[in-house]
Amino acid sequence: MRNFRELEVWQDARQLVKEAYQLSKLLPDSEKYGLVSQINRCAVSIPANIAEGCAKYSQKDFVRFLQISLGSTYELETHFILCADLQLVGSEESAQIIEKVQRLQKRISSLIKYNNS
Repeated sequence: MRNFRELEVWQDARQLVKEAYQLSKLLPDSEKYGLVSQINRCAVSIPANIAEGCAKYSQKDFVRFLQISLGSTYELETHFILCADLQLVGSEESAQIIEKVQRLQKRISSLIKYNNS
């Protein structure tokens, strides 16, 4: 069993959750049950799936949870792109957080590749 607290990718995902929540607070009240809910749920899903995967004994199961986590990063990126498209947040704000999401995507992908070899 792995210690998820020691994984930098999990620590980065936790930080991303904070930033996603901060950005979602800027969205209009009309999005409370739409984009706000979706953003917050998929952001939380990223570190949660990394942690859950660490509890698995097999490498294959660990990788499967990393893949789920990676999928959530792509979902989160899409939500932020939509926020920018709909002009719900500024383009600079969305660009900054999208860059962080993409960085996390690369790190999770690298961890998947490392554990598949």
